[in-house]
Amino acid sequence: MEPAASLVLDAANQTRNMMTLQIENARPEEKELVISLLNEVDLLTEDLPEGLPNFLLAKEGNELVGVAGLELFGSVGLLRSVAVNPAHQGQGIAGRMVEQLLVGADEQDLQAVYLITTTADHYFDRYGFTAVERQQVPEAIQRTRQFSGLCPSSAVVMKRNLKHQTA
Repeated sequence: MEPAASLVLDAANQTRNMMTLQIENARPEEKELVISLLNEVDLLTEDLPEGLPNFLLAKEGNELVGVAGLELFGSVGLLRSVAVNPAHQGQGIAGRMVEQLLVGADEQDLQAVYLITTTADHYFDRYGFTAVERQQVPEAIQRTRQFSGLCPSSAVVMKRNLKHQTA
């Protein structure tokens, strides 16, 4: 197959996949599915919140292909558990969920969203996150299990200020 034809087929497959993709709020009974996907991509599951509030699931039909969550702590949030099944990566699924969560965070008048990562800091640059020193993180985030023990101290902590915040 010619390279150009291969690119056209790849684009057609991505378009078809994105058209069948549904992003919806997680339901408490889907927690085991979420844990299974997070385990598959080596992300933490020990401290997932009960009921998965503010978690989004990406599905193709009945298949869970992605997850992303935002935990709320007063005026700040913690973006966490952003994962896509390896067979579905590279299709913009994580980006759609992250953008949706960030819009929701801004609508809820959060001042900033933080995240902790050991591998994806360059990925989150594109969404306006920048690395911050651990001591600059609000106490509410520092008290999370993810910050205080589950993630190694070598993990990168990132912050994104939200639009409504005044300088």
